[in-house]
Amino acid sequence: MRIWFITGASRGFGALIARAALDSGDAVVATARNPDAVTEALGDHDNLLAVRLDVTDHGQANDAVATAIKRFGRIDILVNNAGFGMVGAVEEASAAEIERIYATNVFGLLGVTRAVLPHMRRQRSGRVFNISSIGGYQSRAGFGIYCSTKFAVEAISEAMFQELAPLGVHVTVVEPGAFRTDFLDASSLVPHANHIDDYAETSGRTRAWSTDNNHAQQGDPEKLATAILRLAGEAEPPMRIQLGSDSVARVETKNAFVAAELAKWRDLAVSTDYPAEALAGA
Repeated sequence: MRIWFITGASRGFGALIARAALDSGDAVVATARNPDAVTEALGDHDNLLAVRLDVTDHGQANDAVATAIKRFGRIDILVNNAGFGMVGAVEEASAAEIERIYATNVFGLLGVTRAVLPHMRRQRSGRVFNISSIGGYQSRAGFGIYCSTKFAVEAISEAMFQELAPLGVHVTVVEPGAFRTDFLDASSLVPHANHIDDYAETSGRTRAWSTDNNHAQQGDPEKLATAILRLAGEAEPPMRIQLGSDSVARVETKNAFVAAELAKWRDLAVSTDYPAEALAGA
């Protein structure tokens, strides 16, 4: 039996991954700001421990992990899922809005991770799934601030992958596309309070897309949960995985664009080195 520790587990991906893990016979420490919401979503289960955790409170993160260790003795799989979205042009974002989303999506993930990793290092085993987004690989107008938090998660995950692999801990950053969850609801996607008319045709269109596509996304969130369960059982899980055909397509498009731009400007890019003979004599 594996022990999962999942943040943001009262709804969406977190609740579905928790349910899939319980159904497979594993135990789950399911955390949320309101642990009663976890019980309402998942029901009563002998292998379920619902724990209060606001990831922006690092003291709570340490307490939640300590509670998990006291109950189950170890944590085998960490799923950093808690987070929310923000829509609007970069210029429209206030300092307070930016600080708020970073507090959850980046610093919250870091706080929980720092609380869990000492136990995984001691075990010399563990899996970490950091839930990013295709927006962590390719940004777009209207989601610049949100995507910047996911770009940070990608960078953190890549470094952790290298740092923890020798210690028996596997790290995977997950890049979902558009899945039919509540992500586009007002409860998960916050619009910038400030609207600038000049951005109506760029970030404004993204705002409209978010409203029009709510609960019409092509991704099946239950299949995502199943995919995470499969990855948790892989001997050599990937460092990065896209989930959803739209995510795969956007990665392929960006990779092709980057390759073409790199080729176009390669001569200028490499012209900034010292001459080879200068380096040889250094």
